[in-house]
Amino acid sequence: MIAVPDDAAPTPPTNAELARVFHEIGDLLEVRGEVVFKTVAYHRAADAIERAPFAVGPAYAAGDRRAIAGVGSAIGDKIVELATTGRMAFYEKLRAEMPATLVDLLQIPGVGPKTVALVWKGLGVVDVAGLRAAAEAGRLRGLKGVSATTEQRILEGIAGLAARSERMHIDRAQAISDGLVAQLADTPGVRRIVQAGSLRRRRESVGDLDLLVETDDADAVVGRFAALPAVDRVLGAGHAKAAVVLAGGPQVDLMVMPPGEAGTYLVHFTGSAAHNVALRGIARDRGWSLSEKGFLRLGEDGEPLTGDAAELRTFPDEAGVYAFLGLDVVPPELREDRGEIQAARERRLPSLIAPADLCGDLHSHSDWSDGTHSIEGMAEAARRRGHAYQVLTDHTQSLGIAHGLEPERVEQQRSIIAEVNARFAAEDAAGATPPGAVPGFRLLHGCELEVRADATLDYPDELLARFDLVVASVHVSRRQTRAELTRRTLAAIRSPHVDVIAHPSGRMIGGRDDLDLDWDAVFAAAAETGTALEMNGSPPRLDLSAERARRAVEAGCLLAIDSDAHRTEELDFLRWGVDQARRAWVEPRHVLNTRTLDELLAWVAAKPSRV
Repeated sequence: MIAVPDDAAPTPPTNAELARVFHEIGDLLEVRGEVVFKTVAYHRAADAIERAPFAVGPAYAAGDRRAIAGVGSAIGDKIVELATTGRMAFYEKLRAEMPATLVDLLQIPGVGPKTVALVWKGLGVVDVAGLRAAAEAGRLRGLKGVSATTEQRILEGIAGLAARSERMHIDRAQAISDGLVAQLADTPGVRRIVQAGSLRRRRESVGDLDLLVETDDADAVVGRFAALPAVDRVLGAGHAKAAVVLAGGPQVDLMVMPPGEAGTYLVHFTGSAAHNVALRGIARDRGWSLSEKGFLRLGEDGEPLTGDAAELRTFPDEAGVYAFLGLDVVPPELREDRGEIQAARERRLPSLIAPADLCGDLHSHSDWSDGTHSIEGMAEAARRRGHAYQVLTDHTQSLGIAHGLEPERVEQQRSIIAEVNARFAAEDAAGATPPGAVPGFRLLHGCELEVRADATLDYPDELLARFDLVVASVHVSRRQTRAELTRRTLAAIRSPHVDVIAHPSGRMIGGRDDLDLDWDAVFAAAAETGTALEMNGSPPRLDLSAERARRAVEAGCLLAIDSDAHRTEELDFLRWGVDQARRAWVEPRHVLNTRTLDELLAWVAAKPSRV
């Protein structure tokens, strides 16, 4: 638990420490054989605590039990107990009942809670080393339901643990998955391939990959998949499914869908565990058992009917599945059990933003600061995307590491942008608008304004007033206190010349923690002044996170979805920003750069009146 000196009060746990404890409780309950609803509740609470925009431990210890989605009163009581005493009786009781190392066994591919309980109770196996020794000695096959083949697969899974990769940024996961789909697409009998799992839900990072293949020749697909050049190890291959580890990772699971029956497979292998549990609950209330294979009619005893009375319902698509449950179709990005099922029941799911809704991009760089390509090259590439505008936002003077621009260089840049826009206008007038572009495209002059450590802005107001649009960000002195960091961010938000706060939390996924901000204060000020908060599409950032973006919209904030491109090909990063916005329930009306050029410029011009 938490180390507490005899004469001192415990230091309240961090959000990460709380999340670890509740995830472990969920794992231990799963091994103990508790009902799935209970285990999912603890994992869901752990995820919510980890994402919470405030320090949960100190707040609950001080009596501030503000609501956290997914955290009910019972779990809230446990947080208070742990935060105030450094201990949790329920957690200690669970750990006393079984070795904590048992949860490590769940990380082995193909080893589930039932197997863990079996080897622990039957053989006294408590850790990975013990399981390996038992399997190598042939002792596992003596257990009920464990064959020699299963034993060998467990050994292969253990061997692959060390080689399994870390979670991938979404762009890498997408590239790997796309490559596999391309290699399988021409397999005889294949009708379609769907990338499922957390990648289809567009999670910001992805562990394993899931592929669903609708085909009338399952053996051909499984054989082709297991023999792909990128496969390092085959963990298992049967008639309808296979699992492999690619060279350098990750693990990829493939499932075959019978033609015309794909609906429940798509639902089952896309939704989070919590979403799927909720759907199964609705099905059971209606007298059906739901699995990936379809709906089975239940008898009065609550068990599926058998023999002549058996009844199986399948659907060719997901729409049929959700309709059978009395729900509108839930978009894949929302299938996390965060209110989407109730919204689907009440016909109030959001009309999610799509890439085509964006009229431009408000954040990009050139080789004048830390970009790679020229102003002209970036502008031409942006123009050919069919957008109405692109904002060039090179760094400002105090960010020396990024070659920030001194005021005199800003003026030089301004003249180049004017020349580029004049050339584009002449081409449009001559009917020479290039393919993909629309007449009237304009490169706007902006900057990525550094907010200094003392909360002052990097350029004077008279210079800032001359930009078409200003994005501001915090890069330096990240270790300041929450009050200091929040003061800096609020200073930018309340400036009459700052229009967008770029990558507000300053995080790098898996590499750099979020800034310690008072998010309630940030959201309130942004909503009051109409300052947009950015959803940065750069895969290592994806900042704001989907969870914070949803809270921002609920607080009345406006968002911007930007690429933060430093080279022409990175203009495509808009797609990842849109993905996260969809996960945040964002509609086009919530996003600044869905507005036309004239609407955007009018909104910028009105900022002084809003502060």
